[in-house]
Amino acid sequence: MKVQIAKDLLSIRAVFLRPEEPFTWASGIKSPIYCDNRLTLSDITVRDHVEQALAQIIREHYPQCEAVMGTSTAGIAHAAIVATILGLPMGYVRSGSKDHGRNNQIEGRCEPGTKVVVIEDLISTAGSCVDVVEALRSAGAEVLGIASIFTYGMTKADERLAQHQVKNVSASDYDTLLQVAAEEGYISTQQIPALLAFRANPSDESWISR
Repeated sequence: MKVQIAKDLLSIRAVFLRPEEPFTWASGIKSPIYCDNRLTLSDITVRDHVEQALAQIIREHYPQCEAVMGTSTAGIAHAAIVATILGLPMGYVRSGSKDHGRNNQIEGRCEPGTKVVVIEDLISTAGSCVDVVEALRSAGAEVLGIASIFTYGMTKADERLAQHQVKNVSASDYDTLLQVAAEEGYISTQQIPALLAFRANPSDESWISR
């Protein structure tokens, strides 16, 4: 699964690897990778692979799941499709409460005690998905964990998830992507150490000169 999803993300250019010409994240961090998993929705074959992978993660790792909740906005469409595959209720969680109407942060029915899985497209530092988990917990839901499309596997994310006692299972990850990218000629094997150095310490830009 991890290899197939990595191939898919690279084939539709949902992931760019540019170690010589890094991207700048909103935080100001220089990054050799840019990931836009929204593009998976536009490719029928890749979309099917992704949604089936997320559904399989829930079947294997969260068999008690009673509802899926997408993160707003990137996880909403994936949550809807996965919920359809599994025959489960679906909703989504905003980054904050609406300032009108019923002031909802959680959209869709989520009764106290409901066992839910959060659907996320990308785990970078895990800040936004942890906020979603805590919002659901505050509403009384029992969050079994997160099913995500891709993770960078950053230490900060792992620490944050552990601190909040949240499990995440991703359909693919950074290490698998680099392996596939090298095998298929997107990058050279000589570029891998710099790419791994970024992941080990994103705020240290010394990897750029490697």
